Amino acid sequence: MAAAAAGQGRWAARRLRLLLSTLKPGSHVPLAEPVAAFSSSVTSVKVAVNGVHLHCLRTGGGEHAVLLLPGMLGSGETDFGPQIENLNKKLFTVVAWDPRGYGHSRPPDRDFPVEFFERDAKDAVDLMKMLKFKKVSLLGWSDGGITALIAAARYPSYINKMVIWGANAYVTDQDEEIYQGIRDVSKWSERTRKPLEALYGFDYFARTCEKWVDGIKQFKHLPDGNICRHLLPLVQCPTLIVHGEKDPLVPSFHADFIHKHVKGSRLHLMPEGKHNLHLRFADEFNKLVEDFLQ
Repeated sequence: MAAAAAGQGRWAARRLRLLLSTLKPGSHVPLAEPVAAFSSSVTSVKVAVNGVHLHCLRTGGGEHAVLLLPGMLGSGETDFGPQIENLNKKLFTVVAWDPRGYGHSRPPDRDFPVEFFERDAKDAVDLMKMLKFKKVSLLGWSDGGITALIAAARYPSYINKMVIWGANAYVTDQDEEIYQGIRDVSKWSERTRKPLEALYGFDYFARTCEKWVDGIKQFKHLPDGNICRHLLPLVQCPTLIVHGEKDPLVPSFHADFIHKHVKGSRLHLMPEGKHNLHLRFADEFNKLVEDFLQ
């Protein structure tokens, strides 16, 4: 879902790509080695986790570790340019990962067994443990928000705080109709397609999007369309739910449901926000996140 909105935020990732222009896709760069000639260094690394090599970007030197979790077909580079660049590097150490099968965490090709969100949650937590972080906060967009919810519920002692937006805990008939509308990437706008075609090549991009639609629709056939609604009461960390009131991909009842069932959570509405609100309103979003995480 996030990928369908990401084209509107191409400007946000463009500057980051310049920062990373010296890196070849899938490069193995020592964690401590900065990208040359930039005062705010971004490092790139691949880490062996659960039988695959997971790619991530890292920046900042703060004591508070923050993991950025991208959406469908997304990566740290394509989904979180303004956050990697501008979140406070004295307060936070920011890690933006590519889930298995996405971005530069390939091979393997992405697949979507019914437990794929659970698998991503375990991969994400195990990656941060491999990077020697004792505790982390999570920023999850869209599918990454679902992954964050599961991680917070499954590993409560490891998660410090959590911010999610564009996420849903179950699938409805309305959602299924929305998903079907983005199945054929040839019908996407050129502006939306181009960054993902550049990252994946058209064939992998198109094939994986179709697989994602089939993968997410399988939850519709489970009781109550359940993805992770049963886990929401297990979330213990302070949680901020951000929702764009003009989000065309995730109806507002999903944010309301998560807010109701995650004890003590806060719901923040952005009247002009769409699905990619963290890109379109990056300064406002980053300040909101920084204030909440401190």
